[in-house]
Amino acid sequence: MAITLPQKQPEGDRPGITPLEIIKRDMPEMEGKALAAQVNGEVWDLTRSLPPRYGQLKILTFEDEGGREAYRHTAAHVLAQAVKRLFPGTKLGIGPAIKDGFYYDFDSPHKFTPEDLEKIEEEMYRIIEADYPLIREEIDRQEAMELFEKLGEDYKVELIRELPPDVPISIYRQGEFLDLCAGPHLPSTGYLKVIKLTNIAGAYWRGKETNPMLQRIYGTAFPEEKDLKEYLERLEEAKRRDHRRLGAQLGLFSLQEEGPGFPFFHPKGMVIRNELEKFWREEHIKAGYQEIRTPILLHRSLWERSGHWEHYRENMYFTLIDDVEYAIKPMNCPGAMLVYKWEQHSYRDLPIRLAEMGLVHRHEKSGVLHGLMRVRAFTQDDAHIFMLPSQVTQEIIGVIELIDRFYKLFGFNYHVELSTRPEKAMGSPEIWELATGALKEALEVKGLPYQINEGEGAFYGPKIDFHLEDSLGRTWQCGTIQLDFLMPEKFDLYYIGEDGQKHRPVMLHRVVFGSIERFIGILIEHYAGAFPVWLAPVQVKILPITDQQHHYAFTLRDRLREEGIRVEVNNRNEKIGYKIRSAQLEQVPYMLIVGAKEEAQGTVAVRERRAGDLGAWSLDQFIDKIKKEIAQRK
Repeated sequence: MAITLPQKQPEGDRPGITPLEIIKRDMPEMEGKALAAQVNGEVWDLTRSLPPRYGQLKILTFEDEGGREAYRHTAAHVLAQAVKRLFPGTKLGIGPAIKDGFYYDFDSPHKFTPEDLEKIEEEMYRIIEADYPLIREEIDRQEAMELFEKLGEDYKVELIRELPPDVPISIYRQGEFLDLCAGPHLPSTGYLKVIKLTNIAGAYWRGKETNPMLQRIYGTAFPEEKDLKEYLERLEEAKRRDHRRLGAQLGLFSLQEEGPGFPFFHPKGMVIRNELEKFWREEHIKAGYQEIRTPILLHRSLWERSGHWEHYRENMYFTLIDDVEYAIKPMNCPGAMLVYKWEQHSYRDLPIRLAEMGLVHRHEKSGVLHGLMRVRAFTQDDAHIFMLPSQVTQEIIGVIELIDRFYKLFGFNYHVELSTRPEKAMGSPEIWELATGALKEALEVKGLPYQINEGEGAFYGPKIDFHLEDSLGRTWQCGTIQLDFLMPEKFDLYYIGEDGQKHRPVMLHRVVFGSIERFIGILIEHYAGAFPVWLAPVQVKILPITDQQHHYAFTLRDRLREEGIRVEVNNRNEKIGYKIRSAQLEQVPYMLIVGAKEEAQGTVAVRERRAGDLGAWSLDQFIDKIKKEIAQRK
């Protein structure tokens, strides 16, 4: 973990001393483990000279985010150096550290192949063995332009041109290689121990479809071989759980050429979806919400009033009706505000909680579409709460508690992030400060630790995001709470106060699942397709041993259906062992095996998909057991 050194610079430290020199002098046991330093909150190279009276100094290892980023950012530079050596004429894009690894984008006349990755890796290890120091230099803008123009690095020249005038320009050198980079980096390439290049993908320069398509090489890096092994095992497990593969295998949904980004839900997938919506409705009724439904197509003027026309238009779809422009809704909130505005409200009516399973459409670029996780049409489990200023904290707490109940049911841990005013935002800084303070207060009342994301709020208000952790330790952003003082003003919403005058309500936007489609994708991977009984598309499979038990099997099926249990009979002409394996591959929670003995005794042999054989049961006993599991949503 990060080690904090004394707050004040020791009197004996000479001007320009580096964190690495301090480590060698005062903490020799940290040599090799220390990867970067945090100086007054900013992550620095260990070899960078400290400023006078540097204040707080922390030494970062691989366990710290800043240390990991420096480690993997250096690996990205080593990758770029190896590619430039092996494939002359390649131009550099960008190469950042990312979660669990790094990548670098290249514009190369050579088309990279999986076989190339092995050669590049070998060259990377030669660069690591050479132990080149990473040397940081700050240069002026003109010198940087001339340097990268001479090298033919057009993409770097473009980046330099667009840097703000007050941003210092730094480059890093290692051996014959240099790159435009803000850093930080490791002291030398020899600090890297274990690297692995994982895959190749296409990526538009700076994410714009109008820009050139570059080749992106992904990789990862760890201090020890065992860490890499664990990571690769997690990757393999993630592939096994891939919701696209399991969705097709289990017959839940499909993605088809006729509708890119528009998923098709099949009968078994609809079972899961309907069960989730049923649970959602039950919990919202208990929490005092009223359900509404608003139109998918609404007039352009509405989106101009809401601000979406100015701030979100590039993500919207449009059509003409009677030569008038309409937009397909990308969000549900304007419709909810029109419902609120339809009738007059008193302060006694508030809070009013309007919930909607609203289908929205957003234009996503084809390159980012990914199964159910990134689509162009999805259903948000939206709600908009209209309240008095005095009710804000309590309503936010109520939403936090609702979200907590949902996530605990599915076995998710989660963490919370608070996002503040973005650069492109509606409203005054004072309004934003008031809204952000209210969200902070609710989180602190609940005792929830949270991370602040500066500048990442929605254009109309700050937000709390809930990030789920699945069974593989991956995180997914799902639930959101957004506080909004601005939309009620833009839509002229009001309530009649105790004084008989008009007052503005405060508005809260929130989702729990986030998107039903995405949440189902997360659940498929979280459970690896083995859904709990209440969610399972088929809860029971009846497996007759011979044709003679078919009549008994269908009699059992009819009884189970009467009890509201989802059941199928496998009456194919197959051996019982094959039928059992087939049901297990389908992830059916319970199998009822029936032969001549069971038919004669009026019983069933119960088999559970994980525990195996549970012995002979009467049908009534089994019905009682499974109905309790379903009712309790175990």
